[in-house]
Amino acid sequence: MSGYNFSRVLPVVALLGLSACATPPSQINNVCAVFDQRDGWIDNWHSAAKRAEAKHGIPVPVLMATVRKESGFKANAKPPRAKLLGFIPWKRPSTAAGYSQALNGTWAQYRAETGNFTARRTSFADAIDFVGWYHAKSASTLGIARNDTYNLYLAYYSGWNGYRRGAYKSNAGIRNYARETDTMARRYAQQMQSCGRL
Repeated sequence: MSGYNFSRVLPVVALLGLSACATPPSQINNVCAVFDQRDGWIDNWHSAAKRAEAKHGIPVPVLMATVRKESGFKANAKPPRAKLLGFIPWKRPSTAAGYSQALNGTWAQYRAETGNFTARRTSFADAIDFVGWYHAKSASTLGIARNDTYNLYLAYYSGWNGYRRGAYKSNAGIRNYARETDTMARRYAQQMQSCGRL
């Protein structure tokens, strides 16, 4: 009888766990609250972010602020579809997807270079490692400091070649996104200091 009950309860628990992961955390402007909401023994966001920091040398507040700006911590985030004739859903403007909003080609490059061939853009641990990898390459190839959120985000948004060309210089919107991300990283750092997560 107990085995029967366990076999019925296990799928329900698994389903609840999956649905919890699919829902973005609330209070996304408070990184301590985000970590508190995602501190499970299987899916622990703080541990994943600290691993990415140790591996790539990019501070956790920079990593988390990038994900916050890109997807709002939504696992299945994608750019909105364009509208054909103003109302018919059409193609998406890019292949960006998941927490990191990584493009198909860049995600494939990340998997090939890191050997993480099972990485998924809907996995927070994989996505935060991708952000760390991308920022670390920006630092090493473009000479950006690893804690310079503003320029790291410009390179993240514009792409390495776009950053080299200075494509962002004529785009006030991109520069504003970078300033917002930098402000968020600074706020996250202060919050992590106060809640002992730094």
